[in-house]
Order: sequence, then structure tokens, then C-alpha cells
Amino acid sequence: MTAPTRPPVPLLAAVILAAASGPVLDAGFPDRGIWPLAFVGIGLILIVLIGRSAWGALLTGFIAGVSFYLVHVSWVSLYLGPVPWIALSVLESIFFALGALLITLAYRWIPRVWSTTLGRVGLLPLVVAGVWTAREALVSTWPYGGFAWGRIALSQSESPFAPLVAWVGFSGLSFLLVWLVALLLQFLREPHVSVPSLRLLVPAAAVALLVALPAWPIVERGTSTIAAVQGNAKAGYFDDREPGDILSAQASATLPLVGTPVDMIVWPENGTDLDPVTVPQAASVLDYLGAQTGAPILTGTIMERDGRFYNTSLLWESGAGPTDYYDKRHPVPFGEYVPDREVWEPFAPDLIGLIGREYTPGTRDNVFNVDGVIAGISICFDIVDDALTREAVDRGAQVIIAQTNNADFGRTDENQQQLAIARLRAIESSRSLVNISTVGTSQMIGPNGATLAEIPAYEPGHMVFDVPLVAGKTPAMAAGGQIETFVAFFGLGALIVALAVGTRNGRQREADARILDGS
Repeated sequence: MTAPTRPPVPLLAAVILAAASGPVLDAGFPDRGIWPLAFVGIGLILIVLIGRSAWGALLTGFIAGVSFYLVHVSWVSLYLGPVPWIALSVLESIFFALGALLITLAYRWIPRVWSTTLGRVGLLPLVVAGVWTAREALVSTWPYGGFAWGRIALSQSESPFAPLVAWVGFSGLSFLLVWLVALLLQFLREPHVSVPSLRLLVPAAAVALLVALPAWPIVERGTSTIAAVQGNAKAGYFDDREPGDILSAQASATLPLVGTPVDMIVWPENGTDLDPVTVPQAASVLDYLGAQTGAPILTGTIMERDGRFYNTSLLWESGAGPTDYYDKRHPVPFGEYVPDREVWEPFAPDLIGLIGREYTPGTRDNVFNVDGVIAGISICFDIVDDALTREAVDRGAQVIIAQTNNADFGRTDENQQQLAIARLRAIESSRSLVNISTVGTSQMIGPNGATLAEIPAYEPGHMVFDVPLVAGKTPAMAAGGQIETFVAFFGLGALIVALAVGTRNGRQREADARILDGS
């Protein structure tokens, strides 16, 4: 039986450290992209949770969450103003506080039940990382489809740890990163490690082991010459433009491709603001460009079918029209539709009223067969959904096309944050990925995460590259969902076992004391 865990810092200092942890953690993510700071941010959060009371854990966890999300998703205010930005940050911080409470309970309960050095150093960091990952998994899927921004894994898209995502997926990478920090902290706190050098040597060895893990081998099956076009039109929700302006900008940026042999031309989400299925002049523009370039065009548009609106990606063949289409699976809640509108509208009628068009989630498969090349399709917010990437690969995707429209977020960090997600998706799936935006930054990314081609932000242009086509599945594609479930339930399950065993032992001690008192 070990003594109760004492807080390494008093509550006031913990509150200050929690408030500082958010900006530090955010600096580990793009646009700043100082990825080692993500580990510092995690460490600050864990330090303030050790030995806290339940209310202290909720308080410091909430402060850490608010200080992180207010900075990390500040781009929300550019589109919708301060109220949704603050509301989203507070909501995510409530979940963050609940996760913090569970981490505090892990620091309290695990050493009581598994009181050996192995239990404290070996098991406790794993439980802490599992609980952290469980909280990330929950908020990534619930409520209203979840909000996956801010997962620790997303800070490492260009770090030496990025190749790990092909082995363990996004949740597995978050788990490993938090485990490394928790392991280091526990060694520094461990009183029974008599050799000082071991306090750093073992965590350093763990880091070296993870970094030394070889990248998943890329199995190429030829190449495809893909052109991607960024029109740089006024594509924001509130931009002042005339119908057809986005289509015109995309067409103008595509004309220089005439005479360049390509296998497909990719336009972004909302690449044509006129639905070519119902607007003849839009169809004639796509037909003309397709005929002049000799390539099919993948473009985003808004379609109305059976009285419902869809954010759609079309595969357009010159003279044949749309030969396939995919509807966005994850319209953005409170951006592209309002869930439970009758509940939320009374709280902010002016804001909710801005979202007049309700987009319906799609149900079609997310791959196109483009003249024999199987392309997985992702529209903007779809890119955060782990399951959709796995589905595309399961359906035979050899390359991923990520179409997006970042115009509403201007020159904020959102652009680079989404690009980081796309880069990790390329590594995770071992697939080339074409990230094409209306306004940028647009990139072609190789299966190993390297940038193959780029169009600068807020400049019209195109990029052409012979991207590798890849077969086979990475471990993350084969078992990413199971990995997430395992590590999350491992952390939560260990807490439940610790509570049950600790309660039973406490009752046994009370019974023994009563027997001794009566003897």
C-alpha cells in the first residue's frame, strides 16, 4: 500500500500552469508547427493533475482545455463571430475536464492497487495515455459527429514520429505520445529509482525505439498524372460574388493545362458554384475543358435532389456528363446544417438564421473509378474521420483526393491544420493524397508524407505530378479502429478494476480492524 499521491504544485500554481499549457500545446500544431512543444504542453497538463482533488482536477482540466481551444480554433470567429467560437471551446473543454478527472483518478488509484515500481512506472503511464485517448475518441465522434480538431497526433505531421501513424493510426499515435510524456514524468517522480541516470535513460530509450521503427514499406503499382487546379475565387460563404464566378475562376486556371497530357483534373470543394447537372452553361464549360485536355474532371458542387441539398463531388466526362458522384458524409454541424434547430435557434436566432440551407449527409461509397485508377474521395471535414479513409482503402483506393474550401477562414491556422491532417492521412494509408482548395494552400503529398507539388495560398494556379499509385494496407488501415478501441478500453478498464479492487481492499481492512478491536 502506497501513501496518497500529493500534488507536486499547489492549486494556484496549478491553475497558472494549466492556463499556460493551452498556448504551449497549440504552438506544437500548425501554423507554428513547433512539434516538440506538444510534449511540453502534455507535460504541463499532467503535472497539474497529479494529486488533485476531484474538483481541482475538473477546474485545472477545464482551464487547460479552454486555454488550448480558444487559441487552437480561433479561426471559427472569423466566419461566425465570437459566440460560436467561445461556445465550441467551452464544450470541448468540458470533455477535456472530464478526461482530466479520470487522469487524476488514475494517478490516485493505480499506485494503490499495483503498488510495485513496475505498477507505477510500467502500468500507470499506459493507463494515463489510454484515458487521454479515450477522451479524444469520444469527442471525435460525439455529439453530432464529433469534433476531431486538437487530437495530439495532429501535431506531429512533420515530426520524426509521423511514420508511426501508418502502424497505429491517429489514436494509436496520440496514445504513444502521451505515454512517452507520462513515462518520463513517472520516472522523475519515482522514489525507488536509485540510479539518477535511469530517470532519463529509460524514457530516452523509449523515444529512440519509437523513432527507430521503420516506415511502413510503400508498394507502388504505377503512377497517375494528376492535375489539380486552384482558382482563387471569392468562395467564402459571405463573399460578394455573382453566380458562376467560382466556375469562371476555376476554368481560367485550368486553361493553361490544354496540351498537357494528364489522367485527371481535380477541382476543389465548390469548384463550380453552378450545378452542371441542372445548369447547361456550367455543363458546357466542363465539357469544353474536358474535350480540350482529354481528361475527366473531378469537381465539387452543390446539388439538390428530391428536395434535399448535398455537398457533392462529381466525376465529369466530356460529352457524357456525371459518371459518378459522392456526397459529403460529414456536413459541418452549425456550419452546413443545424442539428436540433428548434432547440438551438432560441439561444442565437440571428446566428442560426444565417444557415438557411441544410445539407444532408451522403450515403454513397467514397471512391471513383477514373479510367482504371481508383480514387478515394474526401470533402473537407470528411478528412477528420478515421473510418472514411479506411473505407476508401477497403474499396481499393490507390490515391486519395481531398477537396476543400478554406475561403471562410482566410489566412488563419485552419488552412495549415487541415493540411496537416491530410499529410498524416497520406502516411497513415500509404497513399498519395491530392489536397486541393479553392484558395489554398493546395498540395500533392506522397505516400511517405513528402510534398510533391504545391500552389501557394491565395494565388490561382495548377500543379501536375505523376503521383505514385499504391496497393496494400498499412496496419493502421487494417486495424486502426481496433487499436483505438483497445487502448481506450484498456485505460478505462484499468480504472474500473482499480476502483473495484481498492474498494474491496478498503472493506477488508475495515473488517480486519473490527475483528482486532473485538479481540
